[in-house]
Amino acid sequence: MALFRIFSAKFFVAGLILAALLFSSGCAKDSWFGSMFGSSEPEVDVSGDELQMTREAMEYFKVGRYLLAEEIFQQIRDRYPFTPQATLAELRLADCKYYKMLYEEAIPLYEEFEKLHPNNDAIPYVIFMEGSCYYELMDTADRDQENTHRMIDTYDRLLKRYPDSPFTYEAKKRIREGRNLLAEHELIVAKWYARTDQHKQSINRLNLLLAIYPDTKWVDEARALLNAQTSAVSETASVEEEEVKKILEPWYKRLWPF
Repeated sequence: MALFRIFSAKFFVAGLILAALLFSSGCAKDSWFGSMFGSSEPEVDVSGDELQMTREAMEYFKVGRYLLAEEIFQQIRDRYPFTPQATLAELRLADCKYYKMLYEEAIPLYEEFEKLHPNNDAIPYVIFMEGSCYYELMDTADRDQENTHRMIDTYDRLLKRYPDSPFTYEAKKRIREGRNLLAEHELIVAKWYARTDQHKQSINRLNLLLAIYPDTKWVDEARALLNAQTSAVSETASVEEEEVKKILEPWYKRLWPF
């Protein structure tokens, strides 16, 4: 599952680059975001060394030689810290980490870029890629779901701030996938409680699933299990009530046959 997400994400992000170009060109013909993806030259004139290094790094990046690209982008950021090329380098350093599948290292780089350049044209892309890191880090339903929650929170933030970005459709799709995973996780926990005769705890988890994830594919199975657990609780209560009656019954009545 994780391997499938990795390959599908690479193809999807490639398509997003084209969508981002169209989006940015509609906002500003020579925007920084357009320059970032190579649709035009950088906004300002720079020295030959700086421009050459940027072009060389981008060539390596485009053909997937991320280690070499990363080294040059790091040099650009260190040598020319207050230029558009340095800004591009900061973002591409995060992208290099992402495409090297070092998602936990990419996340703080995307976060730092958003903090340092909150009004940059690339911010919708940055937020989406941050969410994509959490998406790639998601585990199976029987494991901890912290990354799933963070993925949903990040994409929700993207949708609220930039509802018309090129990333909206995929963000919504992945949120649905994440919600189904969280619902499945709750169902797995509820089933474990049921198997260990902790019926009330199972009911609590099932009610939580139905309340928070009513639009997921696990609802019907959760309702069926909830009905079964409710019946089990009722039967247990009846048995316990009979046992209490027997305990409270006078001892001589238990001895008297009539």
